[in-house]
Amino acid sequence: MQRDKFFKEIENLNHPNEKLIKTHCSYCGMQCGMNLRVNTQTNKIIGVEPRYDWPVTVGKMCPKGVTAYQQTNHKDRLLKPLIRDDASLKGTAEGFREASWEEAYDLIAKKFKELQNEYGKDSLSVFSGVSMTNEKCYLTGKFARVALGTRYIDYNGRFCMSSAAGGFLRSFGVDRGSTLPWTDIHETDCLFIAGSNTAECHPTSMFRIWNVQERGGYIIVVDPRETPIARRADLHLDLKPGTDLALANGIVNQLIEMGYIDEEFINKHTNGFEETKELVKEFTPDYTSMLTGVAPEKIIRAAEIYGKAPNAVVMFARGVEQQHKGVDNVSAYTNMALVTGKIGRPKAGVATFTGQGNGQGGREHGQKSDLLPGYRKITNPKHVEEVCSVWGITPEEMPQPGVSAYEMIELMEQKTIRGLYLLCSNPAVSAPNQNFVRKAFKTLDFMVCSDFYLSESAEFADVVLPAVTWSEDEGTVTNIEGRIIKINKAQEPVGESKPDWQIQVELAERLGKGKYFSHLKTARDVADEFRLATKGGYADYYGATWDKIDKQDGVFWPCKNENDEGTPHMFLDKKFYHPDGKAKICALPYRPPAEEPCEKYPLRLTTGRVVYHYLSGNQTRRIPFLHDMCPEPFVEIHPETASKYNMEHEEKVRLFTRRGEAIYKVKITEAIRKDTVFVPYHFGHEESINLLTIAALDPISRMPEFKACAAQLEKVELKKVQ
Repeated sequence: MQRDKFFKEIENLNHPNEKLIKTHCSYCGMQCGMNLRVNTQTNKIIGVEPRYDWPVTVGKMCPKGVTAYQQTNHKDRLLKPLIRDDASLKGTAEGFREASWEEAYDLIAKKFKELQNEYGKDSLSVFSGVSMTNEKCYLTGKFARVALGTRYIDYNGRFCMSSAAGGFLRSFGVDRGSTLPWTDIHETDCLFIAGSNTAECHPTSMFRIWNVQERGGYIIVVDPRETPIARRADLHLDLKPGTDLALANGIVNQLIEMGYIDEEFINKHTNGFEETKELVKEFTPDYTSMLTGVAPEKIIRAAEIYGKAPNAVVMFARGVEQQHKGVDNVSAYTNMALVTGKIGRPKAGVATFTGQGNGQGGREHGQKSDLLPGYRKITNPKHVEEVCSVWGITPEEMPQPGVSAYEMIELMEQKTIRGLYLLCSNPAVSAPNQNFVRKAFKTLDFMVCSDFYLSESAEFADVVLPAVTWSEDEGTVTNIEGRIIKINKAQEPVGESKPDWQIQVELAERLGKGKYFSHLKTARDVADEFRLATKGGYADYYGATWDKIDKQDGVFWPCKNENDEGTPHMFLDKKFYHPDGKAKICALPYRPPAEEPCEKYPLRLTTGRVVYHYLSGNQTRRIPFLHDMCPEPFVEIHPETASKYNMEHEEKVRLFTRRGEAIYKVKITEAIRKDTVFVPYHFGHEESINLLTIAALDPISRMPEFKACAAQLEKVELKKVQ
């Protein structure tokens, strides 16, 4: 009670002309608690205060979160719809004029109908994102399949969380990004963190991570770079990019060899152990070291630390997942928890660091090409019937599964897809092999983009619709733990901007599908239908009402009814979601990266984030402080590599691969392998590192291999490579 009174007093220390709106950050999956400061005379957001009562981050915020409020009333906000009159200027910010909503809607409806009449329903596509609320993500899936009737919908989670989803589904039979709440993490005995630059990408987790060491526990970090967390770790496994699968197999082999397995747990609650045991035999410390570049003694020590720990959590992020074998990597690291029985209890388990704000909820409820609300499969007739009963359509009207995000872009280039509705995503920066992607966007007959800024992707559109920021609407998102939380509206939309759910309801009316959408007048209306549509699914949100979310500081799914308080810990009963109730220990043969270094391209290129920017940078590059702290991309090079190429710190050099090239300033650092270079991916146009990355796709998740490809450097004055 004293604690609650203290926090209440802090939150009341605002100016007399201000009010505080309790909400969460707009950026990563941490969804840090914050209070938006609103001037009661202008009703505009003017600042932010941390929320000390939020149990996940207890007042912690990062540089992005502290400045997030500056997005809402930024000078670059789109205030009215834009229509392009000069198609020759596609791919630039030129050639647009302001228009009314009526003119924009009429043009969109006319063009969409013309394309579908001439080329069929599937000539249209929807490419969406997971920085939206669950309600918007849900309605986007419904809009694609009911209002447009197209099979082609997918989302930017294909570039972010899809490999984690695929790995969890294979290992556990269900995909929730964390098997335990974040409030357990600091109480465990060992954190094994692979492919996560946590201190920069999820910095408000760090106080819990450091607390593990302070309590006498251990931190093991797997990363080709000596990131801030790697520098302080008890053990840094500095592997070659793209070799995680070999490392995971090598550690599992040592866990078996050294007797750290839990035979009772394996026998009662898993399948696949004997096959996996046989496969990993060849991954001796020496063989694993040859493949990964990690010293044999480090591999042995990692297994020893993890194996001896009474409780341990295996954690990973995009470094593991953004590979053409990302699903295998996730399942291979998950094997560590399964063979030792360190799962299905507090303080032990497996978790992924969710990249986007709603990376968990956004993939569960219908934006993915093969999924329907509640994590139902569109190929399952029973699942289709359940959703159709909510939507008011027949199973025969439900489109077939589509294809993944990058494969949709390939179909655009082939003219199979001729129209695109893009929202909450910026693939003209974030997709791999950008020269191909930009060419594909230019081939579209008609493109609509909904955003609150004129992004690099919006520059390819024929119509741009002004959307709202997160603080101008309300709804729920599902954070890094699987906890459903509430985003609250702090300000009315600027200009004529509208929330995406409202845009879709109004567009559906013009497309002749209004009867399926016209009852949705508010965000809460969408929320109520959304919860109903998830009822009975694997990701069941039916019991997670807005009132319950507020009362409980969030609700962990599954939450099946009004009396269900949610599920903070998964698998406490040791029952997994496969039909036999057992988890799957996966035997996974090693595969190297799709593109290995060679004489012409001798370096390994990897990509990632910096603390001051988020995803494609469309939001953060406009915020003065964040831009000042990191105004341009750079290429990290080891001192010996720089010396070999005769390159100096901050010199501009050309980095190139088989797909493209870009010029970057050199950042010489010993915190990277000699055979590896690193570039952050938050920058657009000719600074985009995705001009160089490869579109090799994971066979299950269809995730591109952003984290490993072959590259070369040269000084700028040298002749361009042909």
